[in-house]
Amino acid sequence: MTDDNCIFCKIANGVIPSTTLYEDEQFRVILDLGPASKGHALILPKQHFADVCTLDEETASKILPLGAKIGAAMKKSLGCTGFNLVQNNGESAGQTVFHFHMHVIPRYENGPSIVSWIPGNATPEELVQTAEQIKSGL
Repeated sequence: MTDDNCIFCKIANGVIPSTTLYEDEQFRVILDLGPASKGHALILPKQHFADVCTLDEETASKILPLGAKIGAAMKKSLGCTGFNLVQNNGESAGQTVFHFHMHVIPRYENGPSIVSWIPGNATPEELVQTAEQIKSGL
């Protein structure tokens, strides 16, 4: 199912043109219009899923292998030395288009810091308490 009001549904299904790197029956992989680095791509399912929590298992099982395939091609052809697979869920996590998508971001030696954080601290007791809170939601 697609959403007629979703820009990524339109791009994934060829209604809106894009620079396509890969396409099959379930996915279109495009270059991001606002790249974090040269070659930054988006994996778009052709079906509409708002985020990873609504993604069906069949589609989900194909996302990581496709991300690895695209990332390996970037390393071979662009000369990047690594890549990030990034997937944001919810506005507070940086999701701006509510159609599941995964970023494949090439990383270059001495390139900008793109996906990073400063590790915090937690006591063993805090970790146990947090784990129990999460387990209660499973």
